[in-house]
Amino acid sequence: MTTYCEASIDHPYHGPYHDMEYGFPLTDDNLLFERLVLEINQAGLSWLIILKKKDAFQKAFRGFDITKVARFNEKDRTRLLGDASIIRNRLKIDATISNAKTILSLQKEYGSFHTWLQHHHPLTKEDWVALFKRTFRFTGGEITGEFLMSTGYLPGAHHAGCPIYKIIEKLNPPWLKP
Repeated sequence: MTTYCEASIDHPYHGPYHDMEYGFPLTDDNLLFERLVLEINQAGLSWLIILKKKDAFQKAFRGFDITKVARFNEKDRTRLLGDASIIRNRLKIDATISNAKTILSLQKEYGSFHTWLQHHHPLTKEDWVALFKRTFRFTGGEITGEFLMSTGYLPGAHHAGCPIYKIIEKLNPPWLKP
């Protein structure tokens, strides 16, 4: 069986994502929000589709600025549902707007989305999933697991023989911390 590390070699979309983003620890709230939104939109689709539409998502969701997305209204929903360059799914769009509002609340209480994640770390995957289901919309086990793995909170993004694993290891991601 081919791993993602092996399959991404020289791929025009997976390669750069694998080598520069996947599994790297994130601390910026807007980048964390972006990854959450992309993972939500991947549900039921291939990751390649999401990677190909990533720039369009950034434009449609105002650079994933949490404050701006939290203020989206019905006009914005209509705009997004009519935008063929992104995934036009009302449940995913509504979840994105709702989750932006939730993150604003977490920022008020904890200082940042990143601090909220740090506050709950470490948890088992099952406990993370339960927490995300209580806190956010459209975050089942696969979405939560991939979000946490792709942002450095859970191990497994890269196998130990992958050269990127060693780079990430030096960054001391949360999953390496007791």
